[in-house]
Amino acid sequence: MKRVIVGEIGRPHGVRGLVRLRAFTADPRAIGDYGPLTDEAGTRRFAVTAMPDGIARIEGVTDREQAAKLTGVKLYAERDRLPPPVDPDEFFLCDLEGLPAFSEDGAKLGVVRAVQDHGAGAFLVIDAAAGELLLPFTKAVVPVVDVAGGRVVVVPPAEVVVPPQPGEEAA
Repeated sequence: MKRVIVGEIGRPHGVRGLVRLRAFTADPRAIGDYGPLTDEAGTRRFAVTAMPDGIARIEGVTDREQAAKLTGVKLYAERDRLPPPVDPDEFFLCDLEGLPAFSEDGAKLGVVRAVQDHGAGAFLVIDAAAGELLLPFTKAVVPVVDVAGGRVVVVPPAEVVVPPQPGEEAA
């Protein structure tokens, strides 16, 4: 099951177990509606109730010490629990995983394995016949994202040489 990051637990707020919460949802107070939320590994579950001003209550957390242990935990929701994007040109980055990647001339280059973002911008990780490709996720490098059609078109930078997969053409 695909999961999407929807928030991050911040530092404790007060002594009764409340936390600061950074919600990445359109409505920050609705973050608990997509639950139960999990940590990055998917092993811990959290029932979150968002309150005004970026504060939240996490079920079972009753004091500052417990809250402090959760600082920095990223919260994930299952993809199918989130509403579909309103704009057809919008998508979740996890929706790109598994899509075939084609060159502008229609040659299949590989399959998107992951989208990673380490703070300097997102990158597509593509499993290609020649090995793993790591391409910046910019409009210049990825001019076409067609989630409904099940494909992305990539234009690798000039310094990246990508041989097409043998015998594969665009569908």
